[in-house]
Amino acid sequence: MGERRPGRPARWLGRVRPVRLGRRGRRGRPVRPWPRTRRGQRRLVQAVMLTCVAALAPATWMHTAADDRVRTTADVPARQVAVVFGAGLWEGRPTPYLAHRLDAAVELYRAGKVKVVLVTGDNSREEYDEPDAMRTYLRAHGVPDGRIVSDFAGFDTWDSCVRAKKIFGVDRAVLVTQGFHIRRAITLCRSAGIDAYGVGVDAVHDATWYYGGAREVFAAGKAALEATFKPHPRFLGPQEPGVARALAADDW
Repeated sequence: MGERRPGRPARWLGRVRPVRLGRRGRRGRPVRPWPRTRRGQRRLVQAVMLTCVAALAPATWMHTAADDRVRTTADVPARQVAVVFGAGLWEGRPTPYLAHRLDAAVELYRAGKVKVVLVTGDNSREEYDEPDAMRTYLRAHGVPDGRIVSDFAGFDTWDSCVRAKKIFGVDRAVLVTQGFHIRRAITLCRSAGIDAYGVGVDAVHDATWYYGGAREVFAAGKAALEATFKPHPRFLGPQEPGVARALAADDW
């Protein structure tokens, strides 16, 4: 008998099969992320496409419903009331995004397009008061205090729209917010019973802008549900005469 050369496996060991690493399913079989058959692959692609269509359908509906009501400060129809939605504070002052909204409201007031500015935002805790910060900014830019009305329970867009209608008696309004948000605001306020046009304020395309645009895709689904089922706001409360009183101070 001759010696077997070192390094060569004995014949009885058979062929050495490569070991496959990764996740394993039942009975130790590898899990394949992609279907092996053409039929399975086609079904997977169809499922992905249907998911994308379903996700984008609310945003498409929203754009279709509101596109013809998005205007500029120059060509928006005159309304008695402008509604400015909150957009956050920085050290107690309006963020740049909120300041741009307020600047547009000031422009509308100076041009005689609106007589009253309803500022709606979050005041859920003592150290955070969007409406008062918005009022201070408007006063500093020439809007009389008597022409500003505050909604302290505008916790989100739907709440602000419903409260503008039911609490403050607003039937027709110009809505002021950023361009990526304006169509949702118009759609929801119209669903709440307000004949609304909107001014989409321009903004620098920074990280906040891209975040806001991406967020709207997901927020559109929530908006579709709100427009359909019309839930009660987080806080409704009694009617307030602030808008009517401000309008009565001068003839329209």
